[in-house]
Amino acid sequence: MSEISTYIALFLSAFIAATILPAQSETVLATMLALGSYSPVLLVTVASTGNILGSVVNYLLGRVALAYRHKRWFPAKPETLERAQGWYSRYGRWSLLLSWVPIIGDPITVAAGVMREPFWRFLVLVTIAKVGRYVVLAGVIFNFIKL
Repeated sequence: MSEISTYIALFLSAFIAATILPAQSETVLATMLALGSYSPVLLVTVASTGNILGSVVNYLLGRVALAYRHKRWFPAKPETLERAQGWYSRYGRWSLLLSWVPIIGDPITVAAGVMREPFWRFLVLVTIAKVGRYVVLAGVIFNFIKL
């Protein structure tokens, strides 16, 4: 496998892992870091970029879903949605810092779209969370390898 295809594979695994599809990118990144054949900065950058873009897809899905809020089959009543949007605007945006957490992170990013979180704020908070997670993972891997 060529070096570029390896980075593409990492990007795709990180992208898919950030969507509502079940996948995991940490193992791919950890393996590539442990091999020592690739630039750690580039690996973290590629994984972070893929993961952030996957979260943007979730956000956009949430925004699109909101267009159907007046349909009978929509899961929340208008008054419930309005109350949830009020709560989210006061407290919920900080939950985006947990967008890196498996299982709960993906729904949080969808909810941010549904709750009409301003995109720039969404992107800043998700970027902090996603990059931070991969930087910590890289640090743990390097400390483990040195043992």
